[in-house]
Amino acid sequence: MLVLFETAAGYAIFKVLDESKLQQIDSLYKEFDTPEKANKIVKLKHFEKFQDTTEALAAATAMTEGKIGKSLKKLLKKVVAKEAHEQLAISDAKLGGVIKEKMELACIHSPVVAELMRCIRSQIESLVTGLPPKEISAMSLGLAHSLSRYKLKFSPDKVDTMIVQAISLLDDLDKELNNYIMRCREWYGWHFPEVGKIITDNLAYCKFVRKIGERTNVAASDLSDILPEEIEAEVKLAAEISMGTEVSEQDIGNIGHLCDQVIDISEYRAQLYDYLQNRMMAIAPNLTVMVGELVGARLIAHAGSLLNLAKHPASTVQILGAEKALFRALKTRKDTPKYGLIYHASLVGQTTAKNKGKISRMLAAKASLAIRYDALGEDTNAEMGTENRAKLEARLRQLEEKGIRRISGTGKSMAKADKYQHKGEVRMYDPSGDSTIPSTSKKRKFEEVEEEEESEAPVTPAVKSKKAKKEKVVEEEAETSAAAEETPKKKKKKKDKKEEEPETPEPVEEEMAVTESTKKKKKKKKAKDEDDE
Repeated sequence: MLVLFETAAGYAIFKVLDESKLQQIDSLYKEFDTPEKANKIVKLKHFEKFQDTTEALAAATAMTEGKIGKSLKKLLKKVVAKEAHEQLAISDAKLGGVIKEKMELACIHSPVVAELMRCIRSQIESLVTGLPPKEISAMSLGLAHSLSRYKLKFSPDKVDTMIVQAISLLDDLDKELNNYIMRCREWYGWHFPEVGKIITDNLAYCKFVRKIGERTNVAASDLSDILPEEIEAEVKLAAEISMGTEVSEQDIGNIGHLCDQVIDISEYRAQLYDYLQNRMMAIAPNLTVMVGELVGARLIAHAGSLLNLAKHPASTVQILGAEKALFRALKTRKDTPKYGLIYHASLVGQTTAKNKGKISRMLAAKASLAIRYDALGEDTNAEMGTENRAKLEARLRQLEEKGIRRISGTGKSMAKADKYQHKGEVRMYDPSGDSTIPSTSKKRKFEEVEEEEESEAPVTPAVKSKKAKKEKVVEEEAETSAAAEETPKKKKKKKDKKEEEPETPEPVEEEMAVTESTKKKKKKKKAKDEDDE
């Protein structure tokens, strides 16, 4: 059996002398403890040295990709083809398949071969003669560096570091521009304060100041290339009645230099934005279609790289940039944030407040897929991002129209929901309980209580109505002569009746007492009248 072994210096072909030792795979390393033992197992048959590092790199890359290099092909035809009946041990199964197909040589790859390769590597300096150890180590280091550069195999268009630096610089330029423009407006406002409210565009304001200088030059200047006609006429009118102070030419010159800086930085910012837009379309086209250039670049910069961003789940992409709010919510046990940097995406911005959370969640899910497709996929088109964005826009229209379809079934019929109706009881306010002062006399109250009880309770012989009582009073007045004889009997009857009467509520007893007192008063009056007669 022959063994094909590749080193940094060249190809080596060994012949196995004792194949019986290979059967003991667990103890095979013991047979290579010393160079003497190793030479008893394998013997160098041929060594093909590389001419330079370029040839070594070409051979190494061809072997890693499972291809046959030119030098390897010549070696196999020269040495191995003579002993075609021998099996060729190969470290790579894919390479073995290619050799078997093209060279028609029997190749073998197994765990035994892998262990044999490790053992040969441990004693390569003693098995391959004529190569000093220093030369082998130098060639190994050079080949490792060259192979590492080749394995990266990245295109300059796919470097996301440029995006991280560009978006950071863009943010810095925006801050500096805001500071410069604020200073320019405040500085020139001492001389011509009215123009600050008339010209709202910052770049147009700086160009106006740079061209005009002092406000006295406005009337004789043509501003049509900077301002519209209406604003130009308004500025010229304001210059005639301006309340600003007079300034020197040196002051106007310094203000003009500041305006030049603002104009230059604005032009560079526009150029940088175009560069960032092109880079984003080259590196992450699907993410750019989903969330836009600026939001996508900020997500990549926040994660560090496109590959790091692809490792994040959709829930992390959704709140990326709101870490401070997230940990504060977890600490105080309140609601966690619904969105972070993704809030500035156009799809979230055009949504109503109640649907922003839903759209941000769906957008983060689709954006995470687009990020992984851009980072790990081989295609550079934006078809997947365009398709997902169309789905999100359709879903957004459904939410805005409140036309949420059923999840199950065909989805063509709308979800039916009964109209909500509040069925609570309405209670009216009773103002009678506001005052604690009685509004009627006690006598009237007693009469009302007696009438209510008479209407509710059935009529009994013990309780009589007012009419019966009045008739009794009339009869007693008519029979005054026999009052002396009959009164004891009546009193006895009344006592008997009182004993027969059941216990009634206190208001009835009080009413009876009142009626008895009125009877006695009437009797006394009649008795007096009879005495007078």
